[in-house]
Amino acid sequence: MTDSEPTATSRKRDRDVEQVGEIATRVVESVEDVIVGHPDVIEHILTAMFGHGHVLLEDVPGVGKTMLSRAIAASFDSSFKRVQFTPDLLPSDVTGASIYNQQTQSFEFRQGPIFANVVLGDEINRAPPKTQSALLEAMEEGQVTVDGETHAVPQPFTVIATQNTVERDRTYDLPMAELDRFMKKLKLGYPEEAEESAMLGQVVGNHPIEDVKPVATLEDLERAREVTASVTVEKPVRDYITRLSRYTREHADLGASPRASLLLLRAAQGRAVLEGREYVIPDDIQTEIEVVFPHRIRTGFEDTGSEVLLEETLDAVAVE
Repeated sequence: MTDSEPTATSRKRDRDVEQVGEIATRVVESVEDVIVGHPDVIEHILTAMFGHGHVLLEDVPGVGKTMLSRAIAASFDSSFKRVQFTPDLLPSDVTGASIYNQQTQSFEFRQGPIFANVVLGDEINRAPPKTQSALLEAMEEGQVTVDGETHAVPQPFTVIATQNTVERDRTYDLPMAELDRFMKKLKLGYPEEAEESAMLGQVVGNHPIEDVKPVATLEDLERAREVTASVTVEKPVRDYITRLSRYTREHADLGASPRASLLLLRAAQGRAVLEGREYVIPDDIQTEIEVVFPHRIRTGFEDTGSEVLLEETLDAVAVE
């Protein structure tokens, strides 16, 4: 009986991973009906969602950042809110505010758009840091405090924010405290010629985003998160993450934080699930680190310094 229990447990975990993989496949296929040519980005967003993470999409205008976010949200049977960040947006426009009710002669809290399962912060860098910071507590602790009262946001909860890389004189850089709360920073880039032509074919008539129907429930997402959190990360793999983080701290003005190490571990667990495994291997770490670490690293070379250091880190830190 003792010998059979681990086998039964292992089989159950394999089935759980397989079921989550099926959920991910359905969502990827649904989103690809809207967004052509970015399966890797879609997978990265899913691994972040499975690992309780948030995502920052950065690129030039017009490459589909907002449409991708909408398609991801529409593929889950979940609540979705969009916040259009502008220079005059106030923190209370995001979190909500206490409004005086003359009939009851008392203040009542009216929820802002942060109260949704998936929140799209569109062009987040167009709002000043004070307004950007309205997301901090919700992203880290799953709650919002207004006038001394704490209100829990719906669970599961994911923030997908976009920012453009042009018009720097009309935008505000995200503070490091904000950047560090995003598990991943992703870029879409321009589509290939065939992909762009296929995209044009899709939007003839009604836009495909209007036809997206949920292919997964909130319960599916919650289950995916539970299974992802249970993925095994052996000590040698954990030590590998630690050495990678420490190397960046020793060779940069600002290296990867302990939060970065934790988020890399969670992202790697999500990657393992997508690959059909219930354990993490170094390849998962090396795949995910490329989008988890760079936006947290600061060197003397702003444009490419973090990417160069990351390549150096992966070369210098051996897998043991």
